[in-house]
Amino acid sequence: MDLTTEPLGPLGPLGPLERLLAERACERLITEFVRRLDLGEPGTVADLFTPDGVWEWAHDSRRVEGRDALRAYFGSRPADRLSRRMGTNILVTVDSATTATATSYFATYRVDGYTEGVVPARAPANVGHYEDTFRKVGEGWFLAARSLFLSFGGPTERLTPPQSSVL
Repeated sequence: MDLTTEPLGPLGPLGPLERLLAERACERLITEFVRRLDLGEPGTVADLFTPDGVWEWAHDSRRVEGRDALRAYFGSRPADRLSRRMGTNILVTVDSATTATATSYFATYRVDGYTEGVVPARAPANVGHYEDTFRKVGEGWFLAARSLFLSFGGPTERLTPPQSSVL
């Protein structure tokens, strides 16, 4: 994109403030997505998508479409899963007053079988990037599509429960 030209808004080119607000709204969606998966209610990730929103793995057959399906998909994660996602290099491109795209990188640390306490450090389970499409609906921005591109990945480790001592 030529940075000297502004995308068109409903009344002409977007101003710098309008562009900045759109970029920040999209960045916040990316961050909120991760927070809800790791620290919130995973099923509520669906609320960040448009009603017809899509989540897909680019090199896999996984494709989930629509808020109800997204709610079921993200809400089905194991209750004993501990995860922390690190996101970085978020680059949002505002295409118009109602559309934008972004690329961001991530590393996911994840184990199943978590009960409490600190888990010893380990390598990330996944490293890759997302390609996102955003759409403004009314006054709010939403994810219209999120594609995951996995560069490094492996299975989710299951922690072994501590052995209880019997005297």
